[in-house]
Amino acid sequence: MKISASAVSLNVADPEASGAFLVEHFGFEQVMTADGFVSLAREDAGMSVVFLRTGLESLPTDQRDEHAAGLILAFVVDDLEGELARLESEGVTITMPLTVEPWGERAFQVRDPNRVIVQLVDWEG
Repeated sequence: MKISASAVSLNVADPEASGAFLVEHFGFEQVMTADGFVSLAREDAGMSVVFLRTGLESLPTDQRDEHAAGLILAFVVDDLEGELARLESEGVTITMPLTVEPWGERAFQVRDPNRVIVQLVDWEG
């Protein structure tokens, strides 16, 4: 098997709001949009992020009404403190402060308008 691209697809009530959040605060670009569908990408992210409106009939019935709960959209960055300061200056609420784990992971979290968790991460050392 050869994988030529990767994407994570999340069901949310308002895909346009989640898409706009990633565009405004995380530098993603909208690649495709349709009613209830927003696809975003960054050249350096290694994957696309897709937001689908909950209830879409194109989704299997057992997935249609599921919200992207319990999922963390994590991005490893070069300047964690700089990104934290930038997001705070843009008025983004930090929902988990900068935390250092025993295994060396450093991270903080924000939430998009649909409450999807976005985590920025780096590693000590």
